[in-house]
Amino acid sequence: MNSATSNFEVDATGVSPKQLDGLIPSLKLADGNEVPMLGYGLGTANYKSGSAGDAISEPIVTATLTALKAGYTHLDGAEVYGNEVELGKAIEQSRLPRSSLFITTKTIVHAGDTVTQSFNRSLEKLGLDYVDLYLLHSPFFAKTPEELHQAWREMEKIKDSGMAKSIGVSNFLISHLQTLFEIPGGFVYPPVVNQIEYHPYLQHVVEGEDLIAYCREKNIAIQAYSPLTAITNASPGPVDPIYTKLAKKYGVSEAEVALRWCLDQGIVTLTTSSNEERLKGYLKKLPSFKLTPKEVEDIAAAGKEKHHRVWWTENFDANDRR
Repeated sequence: MNSATSNFEVDATGVSPKQLDGLIPSLKLADGNEVPMLGYGLGTANYKSGSAGDAISEPIVTATLTALKAGYTHLDGAEVYGNEVELGKAIEQSRLPRSSLFITTKTIVHAGDTVTQSFNRSLEKLGLDYVDLYLLHSPFFAKTPEELHQAWREMEKIKDSGMAKSIGVSNFLISHLQTLFEIPGGFVYPPVVNQIEYHPYLQHVVEGEDLIAYCREKNIAIQAYSPLTAITNASPGPVDPIYTKLAKKYGVSEAEVALRWCLDQGIVTLTTSSNEERLKGYLKKLPSFKLTPKEVEDIAAAGKEKHHRVWWTENFDANDRR
């Protein structure tokens, strides 16, 4: 898998959507498509529960527009977030060319539903003719290998239709990927992305198994969600003093150090905020520095001293670091 090797660049004029292509490197996926390495995620701060019904949440539309105006063209959504309509309205209201955007959505694959039905609903809610990336949101819906294989065959047909430029998975561990790779007859299109919770306290390394290394061996790009967990959900912890030291060294925030740690590993990184200045700050500051290989390793080593998982905890034992 090719990784983005060009560094960010920034000038004194700041950041605008028109400048974005020159600032954020893209990662070339195994299928030849490219994804901006920094994206705006709608899954945490902008989650809309089912109790909200069909009413449009203007705050979610506004927050997403804020991200677009700040310069983010990589937007990550999902059917289960309940806000695809709001994402679509923000895209429409931004008046940015569709070709300048990279849009992701995901299917949770509910019982009695099909991937195709889910995908068609998503496109309708988004008001789009296609998405750039479509993901199986998790492997946990599949009770048998056959169910997983059937879902992937539907994913392949969606890619064949051109309505999803790339297809991949999310929250898949090595065992799930191994099952997927046993699909009878082999892939028409293999997954090119695995989107996972990733931060220093969840590096997916256990008993000689390394999920990141496995994905790279299989030409599957990693996307990280919840990269700021060590700051927002798991502080105090052993990485705190390292973040503080590096933030002072580079003149940036601790959050920017945390994001840079992922980017410097060639990992596509998703973040979220409703604060326009903070979002702009990420685009301005992240290009201005790069961690050394030793600093990346120091954070990783300290992170392994603690375990903290934010999402999908019902599927894992408390100390399961996979």
